Amino acid sequence: MTTSIKPDKPTKRIPQRMPGWAKVLTAVVVVLVVMFAGIRLSLLPGLRDFFGTETHDRSGPALLKSIKDMSRYDAASGNFQVVVDLEKDAKYLPDAIRGTRTLYVGAGTVDAYVDLGKVGDKDVTVNADRTSATLRLPHALLGTPALDPDRSYAVSKQRGLLDRLGDLFSDNPNGEQAVQKLAVRHIGEAAKESELTARAESNTTGMLQGLLHSLGFKEVKVAYGT
Repeated sequence: MTTSIKPDKPTKRIPQRMPGWAKVLTAVVVVLVVMFAGIRLSLLPGLRDFFGTETHDRSGPALLKSIKDMSRYDAASGNFQVVVDLEKDAKYLPDAIRGTRTLYVGAGTVDAYVDLGKVGDKDVTVNADRTSATLRLPHALLGTPALDPDRSYAVSKQRGLLDRLGDLFSDNPNGEQAVQKLAVRHIGEAAKESELTARAESNTTGMLQGLLHSLGFKEVKVAYGT
């Protein structure tokens, strides 16, 4: 007796269906990719306005903390500009991993003034008929350099990988305090080497001579220093 064995029929695999949440997620990703690509390539200009940002100033009112009487005469002001190239390197790591380099253009002003509040009675001499006056004033001084944010800007910033990751967890990413302080220092040094204080003394002399001449004085002499 011969028994024939039929080969098993191949089983058909039922195609697995994609879960519903995966379909939704895929659709959202595709839509976002298309939208952002359209915005980047200006293919969908209307979306740029739709996703545009708005700025709202919710600052509180400024409070007056104190008032200080000023007795100085601001006689001259100098405008300065400096290019700051600040580089920070790690000792044993390449710049691509750890290190920063910032190229910053700092623009600011420095005022030169004469403190008239330090002039005492003995520093002013007037003759009997009030036609001649001699004044002795303190030398002109330089004020604190003031950086102008509207004219100061970063030209380029290079940061290593670790520094970029650190910016993600920093409260003030890409801070420019270091280059700003360096710009202020260089501007202050440049002001000291300039003729700003000499110009301030010359302008103060002209102002006082014009004022006293208008009051009837014929001769007015102004000297500086103790």
